[in-house]
Amino acid sequence: MAPKARRHRRRNQVVAYAVAAVVVLVVLGVGLYVLSGGGKQAAGGKSIILYVNQGNGVVNGSNFGAMTGYAASRGFNTVFFQVYREGVLLFSPPQLALFVNESHASGLKIFFALYITNSSQALPTSIYDIGEDGISLDMSTLPLSDQQVFLGDLEASYHAQVAVTTTDMSSPLKPNLLILETYGVNFQQYIRHGTIASVGVFTTANEQDYNSQFQYALQHSDGVMVFDYAGLLKRGY
Repeated sequence: MAPKARRHRRRNQVVAYAVAAVVVLVVLGVGLYVLSGGGKQAAGGKSIILYVNQGNGVVNGSNFGAMTGYAASRGFNTVFFQVYREGVLLFSPPQLALFVNESHASGLKIFFALYITNSSQALPTSIYDIGEDGISLDMSTLPLSDQQVFLGDLEASYHAQVAVTTTDMSSPLKPNLLILETYGVNFQQYIRHGTIASVGVFTTANEQDYNSQFQYALQHSDGVMVFDYAGLLKRGY
């Protein structure tokens, strides 16, 4: 074989080896990403929700970016951000619009969570449809009849997704997303597809226990909600 032909073949072999090496590195990188938890967000298109409870730790304009960065880096794809507590709206619509934009810039969906504790508390219609992905009703302390009224009123006048978080494992409510508050291993028997399960940081013994409960909830339901951001920070998970 002529020297020129041999050099050409050798050059092709070097290129082929280099391409193969890059492919191997990419595959290994993806594998490590999934094993490290970063792949949670792509777990079959399921909702991986971080609940931000303002009663346990205030999140506002000064630390909202830190929260979204934390959520995105740990594989969450949705934030339930509590904006209404016991009849009080915590933020103005312009402030919430900024939070929406910041969430979306981080690749996160954002639901405004409404913590309702009394049937006399009115739904905050001023925050409807300002760019959020949905509204979540957190109203487990109310009788079922009151919950049905709030859900019906919201669905009648709101144009995005509606979620309900509930401690009633047999709740008959049928929002777009029904999140069962299955906190602790004693409630794993209620985790099922057709609903989204939950993990309560306060029920976990350590990070290994947290990860175990998280994976069980994720695999056996349509997603998982973690309650809550403040608890995760406090535990260092």
